[in-house]
Amino acid sequence: MTELFRLSAVEIAAGIRARAFSAVEVTEAHLARLEAVNPAINAVVQDGSTEALETARRIDEALARGEEPGLMAGVPAAIKVNVDQAGFATTNGLRLLRDNVARTDAPFVAQMRAAGAVFVGRTNTPAFSLRWFTDNGLNGQTLNPRNAALTPGGSSGGAAAAVAAGICPVAHGTDIAGSVRYPAYACGVHGLRPSFGRVATLNETSGDRFIGAQLMAVSGPIARRIADLELAHRVMSAPDRRDPWQVPAPHEGPAYARRAALCLAPDGMPVAPEVRAALVAAARVLEQAGWTVEEVDCPPMRPAAQINAVLWMAETELAVAGMMDREGDGAALFVYRMMCAETGPADLGRVMTALKDRAGLVRAWELFLDRYPLLICPVSGELPFAQQSDVRSEANFRRIYEAQLTQRALPALGMPALSVATGFAGEAPLGVQLVAGRFREDILFAAGGVLEAAGPAPEVADPA
Repeated sequence: MTELFRLSAVEIAAGIRARAFSAVEVTEAHLARLEAVNPAINAVVQDGSTEALETARRIDEALARGEEPGLMAGVPAAIKVNVDQAGFATTNGLRLLRDNVARTDAPFVAQMRAAGAVFVGRTNTPAFSLRWFTDNGLNGQTLNPRNAALTPGGSSGGAAAAVAAGICPVAHGTDIAGSVRYPAYACGVHGLRPSFGRVATLNETSGDRFIGAQLMAVSGPIARRIADLELAHRVMSAPDRRDPWQVPAPHEGPAYARRAALCLAPDGMPVAPEVRAALVAAARVLEQAGWTVEEVDCPPMRPAAQINAVLWMAETELAVAGMMDREGDGAALFVYRMMCAETGPADLGRVMTALKDRAGLVRAWELFLDRYPLLICPVSGELPFAQQSDVRSEANFRRIYEAQLTQRALPALGMPALSVATGFAGEAPLGVQLVAGRFREDILFAAGGVLEAAGPAPEVADPA
């Protein structure tokens, strides 16, 4: 029999319902896996084992009474430490917030809990969730379970590493500049950045954020299977009145033409040969499945990335710049100063102009995605970066910042994007990014499923 920690979320939920195994057995298997591999990678930094076993027992008891256990019945999952989960500290990777214990769940955490998810622990993030690398002074560095010399990504590096290592089949991440999509890419798994307004969110420990984060920051799932992303996305996006931005959009949209745009180097960004080859290969797979693929230029990415930077840096300056000095995380301070230098002054005039210009860009992109319901483009212009390479020099940071153009641009536009693992280039994970119109995650799941079926599908990594 396949080890339980290697099963997908869909397989686990179905097996528990069919009484092929119990929720407790599944939970114990994943907690044992956590104990075996987490010391080597430091993905999970807050222990949820006691609550997890209690939840699993309740699910088994509910099934024995003939009750409906929920869509994610008994599925082990993990929540990132920058989101409220009742009884745990929402630290955002900061020593300053180690005692910031939440009294209530964020909306989608409550929805996952109600659907039967079993939370085995909470995953690491860089200080202030600011980097594409995962390290902080509170919990230390997270390693990539597929290759310890490479970043696990950030800021949801702990989440992607946990999924890749078999600690859980599904984990939560947040994304304001690639923090779901890039860790998925770096760890060789899949990650979904949902549409703006799809997943309700609120951290009562910190209150509402400023307008930039309200428009751009979303929560989404990371998993080893596209079907698991779809399952978690359906659960996480249940309606919740606490988020005034949430839109109760249907999960399946109207019929669409299977027409895709292939953009190998958006706005002329440098793209490594291995990344180009993966994009071309993905396009060929979709063509063989009946899609029409045309190589074209997509609408501008750089203006969208600049809007993201202005809104994000304005928020950071107002909300947390003072905390950065008190926290004293050298890497976070370096990255923040470099991002401020790249962005320029984020004053009132630039913020208002950014919000005005955003409307025109979103309009152009929606029209483009009406003609081409799917865009195939790079997740990153490079293979996963060497561990901690962003803080080695200013030149290194600028190279990485440029390689992450699509990560920075797309959040300003509100469309959903999917990072699909497609294999390896040597010892480095490789993948492609799919983009669709707002609330058309169904198109992403359909196309991502085609790519996944062509293989190789991500399997559990065994950290050395």
